[in-house]
Amino acid sequence: MGDATGTERIIRPAVAALDAILGEPIRVLDDGFVRVVDYMGDDAAIVQAARVSYGKGTRRVHEDRALIRYLMRHDHTTPFEMCEIKLHVRVPMDSWRQWIRHRTASVNEYSTRYSEAIDAAQRTAPGAWRTQSSGNRQGSSEMLPEDVGARLSAEEAELQDRARAVYEGRIASGVAREQARKDLPLSTFTEAYWKADLHNLLHFLDLRMDAHAQLEIREYATTIGEQIVAKWVPIAWQAFLDYRRHATRFSRAEAAIVSALASGRVDDAIRLAADEGWLQQAGDGQLKPNRERDELDSKLSALGLRVPWNR
Repeated sequence: MGDATGTERIIRPAVAALDAILGEPIRVLDDGFVRVVDYMGDDAAIVQAARVSYGKGTRRVHEDRALIRYLMRHDHTTPFEMCEIKLHVRVPMDSWRQWIRHRTASVNEYSTRYSEAIDAAQRTAPGAWRTQSSGNRQGSSEMLPEDVGARLSAEEAELQDRARAVYEGRIASGVAREQARKDLPLSTFTEAYWKADLHNLLHFLDLRMDAHAQLEIREYATTIGEQIVAKWVPIAWQAFLDYRRHATRFSRAEAAIVSALASGRVDDAIRLAADEGWLQQAGDGQLKPNRERDELDSKLSALGLRVPWNR
């Protein structure tokens, strides 16, 4: 039923699956959590926003699912911005440093100037200590032996307990909270309200769910994606998985090499890679490290194509 202006009455979208977990903390790491505080929009809101551009006639041409998948596939991002979600998160400060680099959200963080620091710190299990990756300066690799990890975990607990005791001693002595906090470790948990639209949230998840992301923040991203977004906008989430998370993109050079390999022109593929500077040799006759070539190697393997320069 419309009003005097001829517009339809608007009913606020409600997603039963998301309402069922509204305000419920979902545990992450040992003492962290994510919970939904509020949300706006749903899959239908994405469709509604897109159809404003095209007019009512589009409804007879496209089904909702097909339209959302089209929008995702062709990077039409504005309709996804019509959906927003507000999360309350509890996260270690070292992971929060990475999180807050995503500047496309509204944030209000727990203040240790106004309140005492949260009395909790993320601890590492003896079997969870990772070695530094040799091929990625900012990443980790294999697990350390558990006997080594047991010593590191004990040292970690001792350090955290000592830092907390010093902090609380300063507070008891009357030191200002803003100064007393300065020696707290990055493992200390902080809390924040974090509000983002769906387009920017999916961008965050695409980066932070990736295998190259730090494991700790990856656990938060995976929790948000699989336990929250998948319930909130299931059609958009599946499109995101199909066209972003589990899709493979090719550069101009990569596409040319794949085309050459698929048609059996192996020598042409090698020449094309050499022209890009990807096959330069070191003094020992081995190929020099090259990140673009390594990424192409992974894509070729995923397609079941032999990497011709790895002979």
